[in-house]
Parts: sequence; structure tokens; C-alpha cells
Amino acid sequence: MVRYTDAVDTIEADRLKGFFVGWPTPASPEQHLAVLRGSYRAVVAIDEETDRVVGFVNMISDGVLTALVPWLEVLPEYQGQGIGSELVRRILADTEHLYSVDLLCDASLQPYYERFGMLRLPGMTLRHRSALQG
Repeated sequence: MVRYTDAVDTIEADRLKGFFVGWPTPASPEQHLAVLRGSYRAVVAIDEETDRVVGFVNMISDGVLTALVPWLEVLPEYQGQGIGSELVRRILADTEHLYSVDLLCDASLQPYYERFGMLRLPGMTLRHRSALQG
């Protein structure tokens, strides 16, 4: 059984291991926790049996008109169970007052996000990979 919470102030860094699969340099659990706590909104999925954080999503926003969903991840062994979809539903809930909620993803993931009413748009990014080295 998985439970969902936005009370990220109760999460400790040691419960955030195993994320950022495939990244050249994964964010450390401490960086990950700082991101979750510094976000406008964040939701984590917790395996109730192990108390392990198994998924998360976060949103950055001005709280007035715009928001960005930069990260959604579910641990590989928990994928395919609807956890990611529930995290997306929860992070997008109550955002009707915002003009835009943006999300950048690879083209192969666009059909996944279209299921939540999101539209395909071109985008740009600048990445400083060395920032992940702490």
C-alpha cells in the first residue's frame, strides 16, 4: 500500500535514496530534500510497509499565474503501479487559478502527460550539470 503526502518537512534525506536513475551525476539525497522543501508544492509517495519514499513530484511557482513541474520520478521497482499518475494528479490539483503549468520532458514522454490535459509545446533549457556535484 502506498500513501501520498505533501508534508515534506517530515521527510529526512536518508529516505530519498535510489532516485535520479540514469542521470550522469545524480542529485544527492540532501540536495533532493532541499529541492522538495523549497518547492511551491511537493508530493511524495511512501510505501507504508517499508516507510520508504518511492516516488515524488514537485512544483515551482510564483503562486499567482505560472508554475513549473520540474521533477517526477518513481523508483524503478515501483513503476507500472499508477504511482506516477497519482503524483501528477495530485500536483496538478487546485491549479485552475494559474494561467500556465509548464513541464519539460522528452518527446517520448509527451503522450503520458497528454493524459492529464497537458499540451505539447516547444521549449528550451540550459543545464549546468556540474551543479549536481555539490
